Amino acid sequence: MLRILALIGDKWSILVIGQLRDRTLRFSELHRAVQGISQRMLTLTLRQLERDGLLTRTVHPSVPPRVDYALTPLGATLLDSVAALAEWATTHREKINSNRRHYDATHPPRTQP
Repeated sequence: MLRILALIGDKWSILVIGQLRDRTLRFSELHRAVQGISQRMLTLTLRQLERDGLLTRTVHPSVPPRVDYALTPLGATLLDSVAALAEWATTHREKINSNRRHYDATHPPRTQP
């Protein structure tokens, strides 16, 4: 159970699932849509999501090869949870940022011994 929670709790997995909510996307489209993810991390994330049955990978025989990614029915069951998490983050973003600023101002950085 912990491994599964770690997977779906991973920020990259959540962002990829969110991007695939409405349509099938190619690797390059996902890479542009998921800001900050490296090509390697996107590849690893997609492989893991495919392995877990949350998305499908379809290779089209063309030159160059075209690869599409889409959510499976199982992957689509995560959309409500991902949307709720995104809504929570948006709703509480300012308060969390305020808390971080307050903490940083009242807790000086620790020095290494």
